[in-house]
Order: sequence, then structure tokens, then C-alpha cells
Amino acid sequence: MKILLTTLHAKYSHASLALPCLAARCRTIPGVDVVIREWTANEPREQILRRIMAERADLVAFSCYIWNIEKTLRIAADIKQIAADTLIVLGGPEVSFGVFELMHAHPAVDFVIKGEGEGGFQRLVETLAAEDSARVFSDIPNLFFRDDNDIASGPPAREHLGLDTIPSPFEAGLVDLKKPLVYYETSRGCPFSCAFCLSSLEGTVRSFSIERIESDLLYLMHRGVGHIKLVDRTFNYDARRAGRIWGFILEHNRGSHFHFEISADLLTAENLDLLKRVPEKTFRFEIGIQSTSEGTLRQVGRTGSLARIFDNVRRLRAETRVELHLDLVAGLPGEDYAGFLDSLRQVAGMAPHEIQIEPLKVLKGSPMREIARSRDYRFSDFPPYTILATPWLSFEDIGRIETIGRLLDLFHNHGGFAAALAFLLQGMDLGQLFDHLARRAGTENLSGFSTPRAYELFARLADPLVGDGDRRLFHDALFFDYCHSELPRMGKLPGFASHRHHECAWPGRRDLPAGLVLPDNSRVKAFRCTFSRDFRVEPWGEGPVALTFVHVSAPGQGLRVCVV
Repeated sequence: MKILLTTLHAKYSHASLALPCLAARCRTIPGVDVVIREWTANEPREQILRRIMAERADLVAFSCYIWNIEKTLRIAADIKQIAADTLIVLGGPEVSFGVFELMHAHPAVDFVIKGEGEGGFQRLVETLAAEDSARVFSDIPNLFFRDDNDIASGPPAREHLGLDTIPSPFEAGLVDLKKPLVYYETSRGCPFSCAFCLSSLEGTVRSFSIERIESDLLYLMHRGVGHIKLVDRTFNYDARRAGRIWGFILEHNRGSHFHFEISADLLTAENLDLLKRVPEKTFRFEIGIQSTSEGTLRQVGRTGSLARIFDNVRRLRAETRVELHLDLVAGLPGEDYAGFLDSLRQVAGMAPHEIQIEPLKVLKGSPMREIARSRDYRFSDFPPYTILATPWLSFEDIGRIETIGRLLDLFHNHGGFAAALAFLLQGMDLGQLFDHLARRAGTENLSGFSTPRAYELFARLADPLVGDGDRRLFHDALFFDYCHSELPRMGKLPGFASHRHHECAWPGRRDLPAGLVLPDNSRVKAFRCTFSRDFRVEPWGEGPVALTFVHVSAPGQGLRVCVV
């Protein structure tokens, strides 16, 4: 019996952890051959279908999420049209609620496994692989199946799976470690009960044993995995446990970068002292602020001290080299557009490296569904179930918030606009600035911008905010940022600097400033221009100052930019 485990990722860089965990539980079942194939949701459906059919699997199991469910269901229906005997199994968060309705609407689906899947899927595979023709599915917990013309289910699972009963999918060679991003989990569940999150339904937090965690981490670090993203909903739910794992990583790491989702108010003094040892570009913390209104947070069951969160985030920023990624959710009860901008202002005041903004998604099965119905929310009936209007936010407000989020991603989160933003933020806070930029951007498409086009867009959106007397200095700051990110091409300067050709030069390697050390095998390109301020220092040094931007690339070292 051949089983194909598959999913459609949002991006190529993602690699499944769910599928290898399922495979690890099933790979020793006699007579069963398990293969894993992964694609992305933006690949042509017909191409994915051809590749699935080429596997000639007896059973195809899909891992389902909000970004892939619609395409998955279409592919499942097509599989049944081509090979009616192929069994279709669905699992994952997007099919764990409203299962009877889903199976009635989609007759191609033979089985659905609700919630945690490893135990139920193993039992299903064992039943299907058994030579006994009298197969019984009704005693498999959390399994939904077809019974003649009806849909039936096994009993609800009475207890959670023991996590250490899942063999390590890494040591079994089931995870693609060549992907740019590898997922890893040390625990399941969440200590909080936020109404907008499905993790609030999981109850008690459960951890893999420390021995198992350390074994897996050593395996990943020793194989040079570049980016390891831990999917624990609140990694530091137990401060001592978190400290032990962080200390273990610092002792054994060989250059991997780690992403953790944490709750800042749970950090202890011991945690903060340990985190001072973290080297640059090694740890990244994602911290869900969601809103800075305590009244709003109470309405969705989110507990915790905002004052302690803010204090610890500021300490992380000032005392450590941990990269900080702070999240806001727009559309929570009681927060209007002005309240959202105030939340953005307060979050920006902590100087995180990135700010992510997402309009609220009213997920199937989440307590937020009932709140939304009772509070007259409007949200899409289709994945990802994004809000369309709330009693506090109009459809236009939500669209502007989405635009602010996209502009933050373009101009703030990935760097490259530090001097220009510093100039504009002399007279307003970041929330006000990006509100102005979003209003200017309107409904234009903000996707697929090259670096030069992003700078041209910034100039166009920000110019009306700058007085005539300050525009030259603003363009000077923006051109400094541009040269640091993109080497100007001879005869093709960006529009806001197009008048500066007479100030520019493109020196060769021999004409670079003395004392600049360059690798022998490096490729060097340089650009020189005179600026009215020295934007390399804070506060800006008085000018004029001639600066040379040297872009150095060497095999295995990436691009390095020197400004001298």
C-alpha cells in the first residue's frame, strides 16, 4: 500500500513538519510505503495534479490550512475523477471544524482526521493495510469517515498524544534540510486563551522531553541548517525550560539562526541575563502585542501585563542583540482607527526591527467566531476569513490598515530607508507618518517592487509631507539610503536625484580610498557623491561630505557595503 503525504505551502521556502511527523509514525507498518511530496499553492493546479497521479498512490493525505484548502479540495475532486479508488484523507487546522458540512459538500473526501493527527492517522493506515477485509473505523478517535451514504465519526480523543512517541522525523531523514527554512517544535498547546487563536482550544501545554529536544537540536545544528523556526505558540511558557534550551543552543550552535515566538511578560531576570550572550543574527523573537489597549485585550481573553511586556521588550532592544519582530492585529473589539494608530505609535516607540500588521482573521472553530456574530462583525466566508468591517472600523479603514502594513514591510522592516525615515520622523510619529503615506498610496498595487521602484515610490508618497525648504535635505537623505542599498548605474540615477549627475563618479578599484581592505577574489563596484550631511552618524554631521559607497561581493560571503 503506497501512501502519499502532501501539502501546498504558501512559499517555496517553507518545509512541512506535520507530514514528516505522520510519516515517522507510519513508516514501520508492514506493507506500507510512505512518500512525502510538497508543492506551493501558487503552482498550476494541473501540474500538481499530474505529479500526484504520477506517484500512483493508494491513499493521498493532504495537510490543510487557510492558504491551501480551496485548491486542495479541487485537486482532491480531480483525483477521484481520474482514479476513483484512490483514498483521500484530509487533516490540519482548516478541516478540524465543521467536518460533517465539509464532507457532505465534497464527496471526494473519504476521511478527515480532526486535531492532532499522528495517532489517528497511524491507526487508520494500520486498519487499511490489514489483510482482514472487515475494517472497522468507528473506534479510531477523531476520525470522520463515510459509512455507506452517511458520514460517521469515531469517539473524541480522550487524551493527548505523548509527544515522545513520535519518532524524530529528522533522524529518520524525513525532513528536507536543504530548504531555506526548517520548522521545529518543542511543545504543543498554549498557556493563554486568546479568542482569535486556535491554540486557545488545545488546553494544557505539553513538551517533548529535554533529552529529545537536545538530540534534535544537535542534529539540526551539526548539519548546518541555516534557519530554524520553532513553531511553539509560546516557547517560554516555562521560563526555566526556555533558559535551558537557549543555553544549550548557545553552547552548541554552529551558525544557525533561530526564530522563537515568545511572550515578553514571561521573561525572567535570569532569561534576560542569558540573552545578553546571544551573538548578532542568531536569535529572532516574534512577540504578539496585538493591541496596546488593555480594554480591547480583555475582551478577547488576552491576559498579561502590558507594562511588563513593554519594559522587557525595551530591555531586549537595549541590552541584547536579539532581533525583535512585534505583531499587531487590527480589528479587535473596541479598537477604532485612531486606537490602531496609537497602538502602532507605542509599538514603534520600542524600536523593534520589524513590525507586522494583520487584519483580524475570524478562524473557523475559534471563540472569535461567536464574538464576531454577537458584535456585528462582517468577515469573508472564504479563507482566510479576513474581517471586512467591524463596529469600530469601516471597510475603507481596514483597507488603509492593510496598506500601512505593506508600506511598513517595504520601507521599515527590511531596512534601507533609515536616514529618510529619521528625517520624516522629526515632525511626527511613525503611526502618523505611515497613515499619511497610506492615504497617498490609495488603492494602488504595492506588490512586486524592485529596489529602485521602491525608492521612487517612497519619494512620491513622502514629498507632499516635506516643505519646499527641506525637500533638498530629504532627497539627500533618501539618496544616501539608496546608494547604501543599490549601486546607482551610470547615467541612470533615480528620479529624485536625477539632477545630481555632475556630483557623481564611479571610481575603479585603483581609485578607492587608501586603507580599504578588500579580498583578493572579490568583485568590487563603487560610487562617489557629495552629500549635504554625513548621514553615517547620529546626529548627522555637518557637510558637505564626499562619500564613496563600495559594494563588495565574494564567493560564499554575500554582499558587503562599505561607506568611506
